[in-house]
Amino acid sequence: MSARREELTRIAARLFAERGYQSTSLADLAEALGVQKASLYHHIASKEDLLWEVAWAGAEAFHAGLDGVPAEVPAAERIRLALRAHLEVVGQQLDVATVFVREWRHLEGDRRDRFFAERRRYEERIRELFRAGVEESQLRTDLDVATAALLFLSAANWAYTWMRPGSGTDELGDRLYAALLDGMRGYATPA
Repeated sequence: MSARREELTRIAARLFAERGYQSTSLADLAEALGVQKASLYHHIASKEDLLWEVAWAGAEAFHAGLDGVPAEVPAAERIRLALRAHLEVVGQQLDVATVFVREWRHLEGDRRDRFFAERRRYEERIRELFRAGVEESQLRTDLDVATAALLFLSAANWAYTWMRPGSGTDELGDRLYAALLDGMRGYATPA
């Protein structure tokens, strides 16, 4: 990818995050890049090309963060490290994370299907961490794994709305982890 195309993609991520995909025009992108609108077509076929690249970059970044969590540590520690990794992506790539969470819905056809499948794969990887926590007796035996993963993802994904770029994500991740896991540890109470 050319340096100019990379710059256009960064600009698109920023504008899509700030204004939303639908509220960002090709004229807005051209103006921010400092070119005529027609010149954009030397770099892209459509505005959706940029949305796809930014959203997919988010998916790759979140998966890469999870890939960095060591498999050999106990499940509860993997959950903590996964939360840190997720928040690190949000903190370091705030615009991309915003598009990943919010703007992907404007993708169409095969791109939408592929992106949705990748999001679901990431969500399943998070659910698996909680399943392992139950299996390793580190979390409640009656834990609703799907709800626990949803809580994790809700807290982590929505960080884009309040996190500032460059925030200390490890400490924040540890605080969220403590709040999240305290309600999931221990034994199930008899019904």
